[in-house]
Amino acid sequence: MPTVGVVTGSPSRSESVIADWFLGDMRKLGWEDGGNYHVLFLWTEGRLDRVPALIGELVARRVNVIVTFGDPSIRAAQHTTSTIPVVGASTDLVKSGLAATMARPGSNITGVSIISSELNVKRLELLHEAVPAAKRIGLLVQPNEVYERAQLDMAARELGLELVEATVRNPEDLPNALDKLGADKVDAVNVLGDSPIFGNARFRGLIVERLNRMRLPVIYELPDLFCNEGALLCYGPRLQLVTQILASLVAKILRGARPEDLPVEQPNKFDLVVNLKIAKALGIEIPGSLLARADEVIE
Repeated sequence: MPTVGVVTGSPSRSESVIADWFLGDMRKLGWEDGGNYHVLFLWTEGRLDRVPALIGELVARRVNVIVTFGDPSIRAAQHTTSTIPVVGASTDLVKSGLAATMARPGSNITGVSIISSELNVKRLELLHEAVPAAKRIGLLVQPNEVYERAQLDMAARELGLELVEATVRNPEDLPNALDKLGADKVDAVNVLGDSPIFGNARFRGLIVERLNRMRLPVIYELPDLFCNEGALLCYGPRLQLVTQILASLVAKILRGARPEDLPVEQPNKFDLVVNLKIAKALGIEIPGSLLARADEVIE
């Protein structure tokens, strides 16, 4: 029976929506955990420093496929094995150097490119449209992310905005990073995508709760994670769609496909979600033009 090893940022199975989605997607494709394949979940608890050891554990167990999330985790797998297929959700597999091209990855790594660098700029524009009076914008970012700061700087100049960065290396850094945004007197915050800490509901809740308590308008990437935590704005692909694509690629590999022949995929839908309940609590009136374009309005 083949084994699929999955490394996520969650603290445990009971707190992982990703695990439920992945198992459900695989079931729809004819793969039943414990029936015709086995899934082994390992948890980083949002800590990047745990990733190499967990990937090493999967390689030692000789799993048939490794599934992981975020460029640092995929890179750790790349450094650990060149033979076991790796299916990952990445900021951009090609720009990160993890795949040769979108059409032909050319190695044991394939997966989904979320194009977070482009989405980070789009979210900055949407945040500016929602709260045009906000001129000093905080960026909450992990330093290991592959993102185009130059693109953000160019967009900020065009919009007349000043960017202030707060970095999070590990979950323990979160309180200080959030305090820094307050001390820097930012007017709003763009939480950049593709951070392993987002796999942990406790850390997501901490980010949303603290920034809401600071009465800051904030935009996030993953609607089906952050909007459930009380986010004001979200724009990006739903993570459930990403896991669906990952499951499809894993199923093809289990049936004999080679990862180097499976094109890197991208989400085909990006949702804008606006939470009017939070807007009211923050004293913000969302422009009608933005509401008209929203895929979902939470009231």
